[in-house]
Amino acid sequence: MSYGIGEPLSLAEPQEVDIKQSNSLKKYLEDRGLYESEDESSLREEVLGRLDRVIKDWVREASALQGVAEPLLSEVNARIQTFGSYRLGVHGPGADIDTLCVGPRHITREDFFGLLYQKFQVMSEVTELHAVPDAFTPVIKMRFKGISIDLLYARMLLTNIPED
Repeated sequence: MSYGIGEPLSLAEPQEVDIKQSNSLKKYLEDRGLYESEDESSLREEVLGRLDRVIKDWVREASALQGVAEPLLSEVNARIQTFGSYRLGVHGPGADIDTLCVGPRHITREDFFGLLYQKFQVMSEVTELHAVPDAFTPVIKMRFKGISIDLLYARMLLTNIPED
C-alpha cells in the first residue's frame, strides 16, 4: 500500500465546461487578491537567491573554522530546497516560504543556530529573526526583505552537497 500516492481519478481531457469553470474560479480568486503580484513573485525569487548565497558562504566559513583545508574548502557546499505551499505553487500573497537547508555531515545543528544565526543578525535585510532550536522541528524564523521565511536544517552523510 502506498500512502498519499494513488491512481488518477480520471485520465480524460477536460471538457469545455471544465475549462470555463476553471477560468471562472481563477478570475474570482484574482478579483479577491488571492494571487501574489509579479513584483512579489520576483522578490521571492530574489530573496531565495540571496538566501542560497548566504547559506553557501556560511557553510564555507563554518568548514574553515573546523579546519577544512583550503583545496577542499572551495568544494564544500550546502543548498536550500523549498517545500510546502510555496513549492506546490498554492501560496497566497504574504505567505511564508518553508525552506530546508541541506548541509554536509560536518556542519552541525549548533553551527546552524550559532554562526548562521549570527550572520542573519547583522544583515540589514533580515528582520524579526527568531531561533527556535528546541522545537519538535527546530527552525530559524525571519523576514528577509519583508518575505517571511521558515528555515530548517538537515545534514546528510556527505562531505559535499550536490546542486541537483
